[in-house]
Amino acid sequence: MAIPVLYSFRRCPYAMRARLALQSAGITVELREILLRDKPAEMIELSPKSTVPVLVSNGKILEESRDIMDWALAQNDPEGWLNGYDPDLVIECETKFKDALDKYKYASRFADVNPQDQREIAAEYLQKLDKILNNQPCLSGVYFGYNDAAILTFIRQFANVDRGWFEAQNWPKLAKWLDNFLQSERFSSIMQKYPVWQAGSVPIYFPEQQ
Repeated sequence: MAIPVLYSFRRCPYAMRARLALQSAGITVELREILLRDKPAEMIELSPKSTVPVLVSNGKILEESRDIMDWALAQNDPEGWLNGYDPDLVIECETKFKDALDKYKYASRFADVNPQDQREIAAEYLQKLDKILNNQPCLSGVYFGYNDAAILTFIRQFANVDRGWFEAQNWPKLAKWLDNFLQSERFSSIMQKYPVWQAGSVPIYFPEQQ
């Protein structure tokens, strides 16, 4: 069976969570790191919407990060990520929170948008997460799981817009949860820098083969 191919961009939160799930499932892929400003023709032909991540496996093309997560974990879920999975919490992150995050971070792209108002909308979701984390160490329960992987990468993106403001807010459990992740081997292992893929280049495999 051919090794699946994953088109990815290191800092994209969608690609990051796909890599987290592949890593947890222990599924090796050929990683093709791209530049968003110079997307390879091969990827665009496979996925005309031309956003990452894109996974190709035996002729099957997955163009959404959560579809890749589901595909990987359906094959192997050694950490029990699907236990405690809360789709409503994840969907709220992908919709209401992500919309506010984009308008906060990229306010210049939106006419008549007050970034501070959008930050407050996003903060309502973060307060909700903090309350969950007040009763358990992870969003998935006792251990890091699907909810955490699917949401954390977007919280990281939000926090990095204004670190000083984020750290001054009253969400201690959320801040600790995020910090624990950013200092983890799990995070560092999915954030290694790789050369940009070009046709004919030596394959790079993820997770790295020992």
